[in-house]
Amino acid sequence: MQNNAAFFLGLRLVFLGLFLFTLGAGIYGARHYQKLFGIDRTMPSETRSARNYTKLLVIAVWIHALLIMGAFAWLL
Repeated sequence: MQNNAAFFLGLRLVFLGLFLFTLGAGIYGARHYQKLFGIDRTMPSETRSARNYTKLLVIAVWIHALLIMGAFAWLL
């Protein structure tokens, strides 16, 4: 029984680390917003709607990853 508890504690620490990494990636993305999602002069075919769609997809994936890592870290 003790070995099982140590396994789940290790797994919880792994997911806590992944949660903090994902949170840090979101903070990095927010601080470097223009660099990541700004206008790219080398792609003249890129429209504002294409950039907004890309931002929406990145934010949606980030939120889901944050929720999944947080749930595993908290529930295990």
